[in-house]
Amino acid sequence: MNRNQGWLILIGSALLALPFAVWSQTGSTTTTDTKTTPESTDRLIQKYTAFAGSEDNAKSLVTGLRSGTEVKLSSGSTSTSFTSPTGKMGFGNVNIALSLADASLKQQGITNPTPQQLQSSLTGILDQRASGKGWGQIANSMGFKLGEVVRSEKAGQAGMEQRAENARAERPERPERPLRPEKPERPEKPERPVR
Repeated sequence: MNRNQGWLILIGSALLALPFAVWSQTGSTTTTDTKTTPESTDRLIQKYTAFAGSEDNAKSLVTGLRSGTEVKLSSGSTSTSFTSPTGKMGFGNVNIALSLADASLKQQGITNPTPQQLQSSLTGILDQRASGKGWGQIANSMGFKLGEVVRSEKAGQAGMEQRAENARAERPERPERPLRPEKPERPEKPERPVR
């Protein structure tokens, strides 16, 4: 196959994939100014169900923070409720707030928080946000780096690392390529005589 044929195949493949890429982006749109799609809400609810203690608590957290309405949390005979001081929040902001609350509680050794512990941790974070602090500032004040908190989510990170390790183990090793010889140095050009 010559070089031109390779380019033609590459361009043809890209053109064939273009409608699918456009469809996947338009088909997965998750937010508008006032509407939410079930996919985004469900994804956050699933992600924070264990942290919140139940699917109902996770649903209340996500929908309450998204819409700026009351969040009701319960566990057995204890319950609490609060309203976010930030008002309505986007999916990304909800994810960051819940990730920071989760990390904060884990830092204190609390892995199964009560509704009151969850409320206390989350409202402390949301109060800082409502006062005008950025997410990075809030994370730093708690002793975290925002990127690490949002990315890591310890269980998910461990699972990703294990999957990557498994993939490396299944992949055959490539033979090492020989090193390229160093290029010889160019001799210096003689200076031109001044005229």
